[in-house]
Amino acid sequence: MAKDLLYQIGLTLIDGVGDVHAKTLLAYCGSAERVFHEKKGPLQKIPGIGESLARSVIQAKQVLKRAEQELAFIQKYQIQAFFFTDEHYPYRLKHCSDAPVMLYYKGTADLNAERIIAVVGTRAPSEYGRQKTEELIKELSGSGALIISGLAYGVDVLAHRSALENKMETVGVLAHGLDRIYPLTHDKTAKKMIRQGGLLTDFMSETNPDAVNFPKRNRIVAGLCDALVVVESKRTGGSLITATIANSYNKDVFAFPGRAGEALSEGCNGLIKRNRAALIENAEDLLYAMQWMPVEKKKKKTTQIPLLLNLDPDEKKVMELLQSRQQVHVDEFCSALQMPVSRISALLLNLEFSNVIKSQPGKMYTLC
Repeated sequence: MAKDLLYQIGLTLIDGVGDVHAKTLLAYCGSAERVFHEKKGPLQKIPGIGESLARSVIQAKQVLKRAEQELAFIQKYQIQAFFFTDEHYPYRLKHCSDAPVMLYYKGTADLNAERIIAVVGTRAPSEYGRQKTEELIKELSGSGALIISGLAYGVDVLAHRSALENKMETVGVLAHGLDRIYPLTHDKTAKKMIRQGGLLTDFMSETNPDAVNFPKRNRIVAGLCDALVVVESKRTGGSLITATIANSYNKDVFAFPGRAGEALSEGCNGLIKRNRAALIENAEDLLYAMQWMPVEKKKKKTTQIPLLLNLDPDEKKVMELLQSRQQVHVDEFCSALQMPVSRISALLLNLEFSNVIKSQPGKMYTLC
């Protein structure tokens, strides 16, 4: 297993091979190790690779020394590494085209939790923004949701701290390696989060929190959640980048409205005005839109698969998964049943037409 991980880390270090090309190489070669052992001729015939990238792969064996250092770091600090093909890789991220090939994680929270809410916003919130952030998290404390954000100044760290205070798990997505915390003033919060949530990144140790890393971090925040909430934002900023990415992933995006003409309200009001976010005033609005009942009020029901339906084998698998879990995300169907999203979508549509399942907000499905 350590040998596999060594080559998987090494794959992320090959010059010119990003997440998209890495997945292409994996699909054609079968494993990260085989990528390193493949000859130039077959490599350059792979669609999208070509002669230049094939040359980079052939000349990349020296990156394994750096991969060995990272492997030692992971083992020393008991960090979990999730490769794209691993069973425990977050299924919500897996179907995003630019999802990271490798994730590094230190924590206890389940990254495949039933409900994940991202809370983002300005780094310098007003009193209104602070109040809305803290109220939102407090009101969500009975929902069973995992709270994620970017551990940045302002709304991000407020969301994390409020989650900790309300006994909720919270995960911070970092724009650097797990050998440091940025900003350093959030170090105590980060240590608490490791015990009551976690820290997640796709960057190796010794990676500085450079400006170019933050948009990359934002795609993980957007891809990992079911719902993204923007609390307060100027017309431009990282939280609006995250919202745009979430829109591209077909995630549910929500925003708190602000007073017209105020700079910190322009971002949220703009999202709402352009139908890129739904307006919410409190957690109840969010829970209602997502059709999420608090855990303590949610009654488990057993539903029999109708015997009169002539289901094909794949449809039966979909129904059995729904029967066992009550509510399932479309990406989870793909992951659990090992089928492409096009096939899953067709199966779900047929079953919905048969009135045995129904679609819910957030690409969730339940039995009728």
